[in-house]
Amino acid sequence: MVLVVAAPMKPASGPMAKIAPVLVAIVAIEHLYILVLEMFLWTKPAGIRAFGLTPEFAEQTAVLAANQGLYNGFLAAGLIWGLILKDDGVSVRVFFLSCVVVAGIFGALTAKPSILFVQAVPALIALVVTLLARR
Repeated sequence: MVLVVAAPMKPASGPMAKIAPVLVAIVAIEHLYILVLEMFLWTKPAGIRAFGLTPEFAEQTAVLAANQGLYNGFLAAGLIWGLILKDDGVSVRVFFLSCVVVAGIFGALTAKPSILFVQAVPALIALVVTLLARR
């Protein structure tokens, strides 16, 4: 059995260290907004408009959308947790940002191409800046 232990990342410094948490917070807020849209507004005019749905389709898929919303909430919670941990939370932030990037790419390939730009690209930028802040 092989045990892999990750070395702790060095503390952030420089201008990237100030920008990175702001970008992470923006991604977290975006996912909280998606949670609200999917869990609470899916069948309302705001949700129908945001996702380009028909009222009938929104009603038929409301339970599925609420489930998706909950997952977006977990992504936001993980990012917020990583921010609360400050320097000790970099690995948490990297993990959850990576999850958002993967989910955004998958969503773009399977659901709607614009998801790449709405979710994956902002998370990727936040991820790159977070990692650059540690160099």
